[in-house]
Order: sequence, then C-alpha cells, then structure tokens
Amino acid sequence: MRTNWAGGGRVFGYARARRALVAGSALACVLETLTMSVLLRDWPLLHQVVPVLGLLAVTSVAALHAASVTRPHQLDTDTHALRLRRAARADVIVPLGHIASAEGELRVAARRRADGELDLPVAFRTSVTLQLTEPVTHFTLLGRRREVDTVHFHADDADRVVATLQAHLRAVRRARTVPSTSPGPPG
Repeated sequence: MRTNWAGGGRVFGYARARRALVAGSALACVLETLTMSVLLRDWPLLHQVVPVLGLLAVTSVAALHAASVTRPHQLDTDTHALRLRRAARADVIVPLGHIASAEGELRVAARRRADGELDLPVAFRTSVTLQLTEPVTHFTLLGRRREVDTVHFHADDADRVVATLQAHLRAVRRARTVPSTSPGPPG
C-alpha cells in the first residue's frame, strides 16, 4: 500500500481507532440503501436512483478511511521534521527544533480550542501533545492561515511516537550544544 512517503524516517499510523466507526458507517449506508429501496419500490425512477446513491455513500466512506491509512504521520530524519496529517484535511510540518516537549496525553478533542492550538483528532480524541517553542503555520481546509504553538494529535501507538520524538529531540539538542572547535575570533 502506498503511503505518500519518499524520505528516510518513520511513519506512525492513526487510522486504527476509526476502523469500527468506518465499518459502522458503511453498514449504516448499506442498510439505509436497502430500506429506501424497499420503501420506494412504487416509484420506479427513485427506486433506481437509490442504489446508485448508496454505492456513492459507501465509496466515500471507504475513500475517507483509505486517505487516513495512506497518509500517516511521518518523522523525516533527512529534514528533521515531523509531518502531522489527518487524512486529506490537514498537513502540518513541525521542525524538530521547534518542539519544546512531546507528551502522551489521552484527551477528548475540544470543540472550541484556544488560540494557537491545533487538534487533529481521530474518533474525537487525541493521544499526543506537542508544545512548540516557535509557532508553525497551519492552513485550514479552506486555506485560512493559522499560527499554532500547541498541537494535539492522535497516533495508534502514542507511546512509541513519544519515545521516538523524545530520542530525536535529545539528539537535536545535543547537536546544538556541541562546543565550537574554533579557537576564537580571528585576529
């Protein structure tokens, strides 16, 4: 399966939590299609249109789930950035140098979030919180620009994501604090 990944690094899935929701939605679409087909059997034109609409509904539910599976979160070790996604709706790139802390925190996604916060929930919950030292830009679905300094997102294996991020953050900080080999200013 293609996962839109060309760089070196690791991928972290987030679609496992919504499998039951997707299966339930697809089943509801099928049952609704069958019920409407029976109810509209006396109207031949509508009776023929309903199965097509039902097939479109099931296909769109499957496509939304496929977008979540094929577009996972990515930790790119080449560019030292974390790419956070939510299907095709959100795509935020967070440089590792901007991350102050990464914590595993199971929380219900807020309906109204504070300024500077971004929620990327799956099944109405997030499991990892990133506090940033500098804001990053997030473009909403309609193209509006937002600066965020706290990101809450869901990952299937939040503990592994947090441990991996903390290890990379330690490496980035160690690389920053290496003393200079230069003896001083020339001159």
